[in-house]
Amino acid sequence: MPDPVIVERDGGVATVRLNRPDRHNALSAEMVDALIDVIAGLDADGATRCLVLTGAGPSFCAGGDVKAMYAGEGMFGGSSAEMHQGFRNGIQRIPRLFNEIDVPVVAAVNGPAIGAGLDMAAMCDVRIASEKATFAESFLRLGLVSGDGGAWYLPRVIGHARATEMTLTAASIDAVRAAEWGLVSRVVAPDDLVGEVMSIAAAIAALPPRSVRLAKRLLRQSSRSDLPSALDLAATYQSIVQHTSDQREAVAAFVERRAPRYEGR
Repeated sequence: MPDPVIVERDGGVATVRLNRPDRHNALSAEMVDALIDVIAGLDADGATRCLVLTGAGPSFCAGGDVKAMYAGEGMFGGSSAEMHQGFRNGIQRIPRLFNEIDVPVVAAVNGPAIGAGLDMAAMCDVRIASEKATFAESFLRLGLVSGDGGAWYLPRVIGHARATEMTLTAASIDAVRAAEWGLVSRVVAPDDLVGEVMSIAAAIAALPPRSVRLAKRLLRQSSRSDLPSALDLAATYQSIVQHTSDQREAVAAFVERRAPRYEGR
């Protein structure tokens, strides 16, 4: 059986590829476990400066495995109490992990991102879409609610009104509408997606890595704080990065008009 998640390294950029193309990268228990292990490991690896998340084949991620749902298998099996614990200890580890990691994640949405696939894209820091990408918060088509954190993430990306419309209609939107709504920041031709995403990832990876991770953390924490708390946290993080070797190197390189050499310290 092929690995459910594949990792490819290019310097400080790691591409994480969902690898069930025959099932449109629908999430299985094995894929959830593998994804958690891979991303947590890469976040802990100081040599990893940016992640790219994408799907193998023509789809980004079709969400839950409807065939497994129909058969009552995996996360869709057991009593109500067992399913409740299954969600908490299974797929819900993904939104909790994305809420904790500091390494930046760029989603290369190469095709349909449906249900939990859309929610997972919303968990990423930057989203770039192919013209072939489509997006749907489609749980109600199957009589479900978003059990994977989409009700928390999606409104924070596109606003409450649009998230409510997508949720309650279960309608699909194309990449152009997704860009208009702020769900993705760019839409590119399919053949240009990899190059565009890798260019963004490389730009992130080229900056001081400890400062990048703290900048991401500051954005995340500030979005949930009042202004005085956010300013205090900013002062704290600023005092941390200003005592790093890479920050001093950044200033020296700027003054000396040369390329910086960052070591992650």
